[in-house]
Amino acid sequence: MTAIRYSRIPYAALSALAAACALSACTVGPDYRGAPAVAPEAANAASFMRTPAQGVTPARAPAQWWLALNDPQLNTLIEAALVHNPDVRAAQARLRASRAQLQQQRAAELPKVGASAAAIRMREPDLSALTSGSSSGQGGSSGGGPITFYTAGFDASWEIDLFGGTRRAVEAASDEADAVNADLADTQVSLAAEVAQAYIDLRDEQQRLAIAQHTAQLQQEMLTLTEQRRAGGTAAEVDVERLTTQVENTRSTITPLAAQVEISLDQLAVLTGKAPGALDAELAAAQPLPTLPASVPVSDPTMMLAQRPDIRAAERRLASSNAQIGEHVADFLPKLTLFGDLGFSAAEPGHLFRKSNFSWVGAPYLQWNVFDFGRTLGAVRGAEASRDEAEARYEKAVLAALQDANASLSRYGYQREHLVTLQKVQVSAERSATLMRQRYRAGASSLVDLLDTQRTEFAAQQNVVSGQADLLKDFVSLQKSLGLGWQTATTASAAAAATPG
Repeated sequence: MTAIRYSRIPYAALSALAAACALSACTVGPDYRGAPAVAPEAANAASFMRTPAQGVTPARAPAQWWLALNDPQLNTLIEAALVHNPDVRAAQARLRASRAQLQQQRAAELPKVGASAAAIRMREPDLSALTSGSSSGQGGSSGGGPITFYTAGFDASWEIDLFGGTRRAVEAASDEADAVNADLADTQVSLAAEVAQAYIDLRDEQQRLAIAQHTAQLQQEMLTLTEQRRAGGTAAEVDVERLTTQVENTRSTITPLAAQVEISLDQLAVLTGKAPGALDAELAAAQPLPTLPASVPVSDPTMMLAQRPDIRAAERRLASSNAQIGEHVADFLPKLTLFGDLGFSAAEPGHLFRKSNFSWVGAPYLQWNVFDFGRTLGAVRGAEASRDEAEARYEKAVLAALQDANASLSRYGYQREHLVTLQKVQVSAERSATLMRQRYRAGASSLVDLLDTQRTEFAAQQNVVSGQADLLKDFVSLQKSLGLGWQTATTASAAAAATPG
C-alpha cells in the first residue's frame, strides 16, 4: 500500500480509513526504495581513477588476501586473531543481542497466552446475625464455616496489527540485525589488516636490527685493526676516534630497534587474544619480509562498494530508520486488541473440570489516542530526521570508501616506483663501498672517504628494508580499502558457532 500522508489525515475520516486498512491489511509509512545513488560516475566506472599503470590486474580479489604473501606464520596469526580477538567476540555478542531483539519483535505479532491456577480458602461473615440484631439477650451466632474455591484456566490477548506498526517494527529490527552483522564483518576486515601490518612491522624491525648488528660488527673489526695499526705507528689517533664514533653511532640504532621488536611481539600477542610475551618463542627469530605477488588483483568500484561491510552497515541502518517512521505513523490510528479467558471453577478439586463448571470470556478492545497534543507527530518527525541522518551517513560512507580505495591505489603505485629507486641506490652504495675499501687498503683514499661510503651503504640497506615494508603495508591497506578479509570459512563458522540459530 502507498504510504499514508499522516499530516493531512483529518480525524473525522479516520474511522473510514481504519475500516479500509483492516480489509486490505495495509502497512503505513514510507516503503523503502533502496539507498540513494552516490557519485554514480565514480561508483559505476570500469576502474578506479587512481589505478596505477603497473602492478595491478583488473580482477576479483580473493577474500583471504594474506595467502598471496606466502607466509605461513602470518596466515596462522590472522586466522587465530579472527577467532580469539576480544573485539571479534564483542561484535559477535552484539550480533546475538540484535537477533534476540528481532526475535522479540517477531513474537509481538503473535498472541500472548497464559495459564493460571489457584486454590482460595475464605470465611464469610454471618449475615443473619447482622440482620436480626443482638438485643434479645441471646448470644450472637458464629459466622459461616470456611469456604474453599478452586479455579484453573487460560487467558490470551492479541493486538491485531491493523496498520502494520508491528510489521514495521519487525522490519526495523531485522534491518538493524543485518547492520550489526555487517559491523562484525567490518571488525574482521580491520583486524586482519591490523595483524598483517603489525607482523610486517615486526619483520621490518628484525631485518633492520640484523643489518645494524652486522654493520656494527664489521665496523668493530675495522676499529680493532686500526687500533693495532696505531700501536704499530701506521695509523693516527684521529682515525681511531673517527672509527669509534662510527661504531657507537651504529650501535645507538640497535637499542631502539630491539625495543620496538618486543613491542611488536606484544602487539601481535594481544591481537590474537594472548598475553604479552606469549608469541616470543614462536616469532622472536628474525625472518624475511613476506613476498608480494607480481601483480595484485583489484576489483572495480561497483564490486568494492558491494563488499565493503561499513557501507552495507550504513545501508541497512538507513533501511531500519525508514521502517521506524511507519512504526510511529501507526500510532495515529486505532489499535484493536482481542482478550479471551477460558476457565473452570469449583468448590471441590474433583469437580473442577466438569462441563457445568466451564466459563469463558471474550472481549474486543478498541483503543484510539485521538488527542495527544502532538506527541505522535513529534515522534514521527524525529524518525524522519533519523532517516535523513542515516541517509547522509550512507552517502559519507560511500564517498569515504571511494576516497580510501583511490588513495590506497595511489600510494601502492608510487611506493612501487619509490622502492625501485631505493634498490638502485643500494646497489650503487654497495658498489661504491666495495671500491672504496679496496682503495683504502691500497692507500689510495682516506679514512674519511671510506667512512662516508660506509654510512651511505648502511643507510641504503636500511632504507630498502623500510621501503619493502612500506610497500607491503600499502598492499595491506589496499586490501582493507576493498573490503576484503571477512568472507572466509573460519570467520563464517566462528560466527555461526557464536550465534544461535
